Amino acid sequence: MNKDITTRADIEQLVAAFYVQVRNDAVIGPVFEAAITNWEEHLPTMYDFWETLLFAKRNYKGNPLLKHAVLHKKYTLTQEHFKAWVELWEQTLDHFFAGPTCEHAKQKAKHISNVMLSHFAPKTS
Repeated sequence: MNKDITTRADIEQLVAAFYVQVRNDAVIGPVFEAAITNWEEHLPTMYDFWETLLFAKRNYKGNPLLKHAVLHKKYTLTQEHFKAWVELWEQTLDHFFAGPTCEHAKQKAKHISNVMLSHFAPKTS
């Protein structure tokens, strides 16, 4: 059985593996590849982001909504993008981890997706 997420090293493992999947994904890979020009800089930012969300470390100082607003103007983020993002996140989590923090990470991703969708994705009838 997998262990739960308990350390920064766990977050780094998770996020690095997740972005390998993202970059290879047919739906969201092209958007990420076009938007992120320096992966060596981006990954530590994402480590900080998830460490802040999961462990309340307050390492992340950015504004994800603003960054995605800029991205949305260039690439028109859709429901399909956010669905793929959540699915890959959950698959990566389930591959490495199990437990309350792992489940919390899934809930956080769903919440993020819902917030982003409410701001950017075209409404379907």
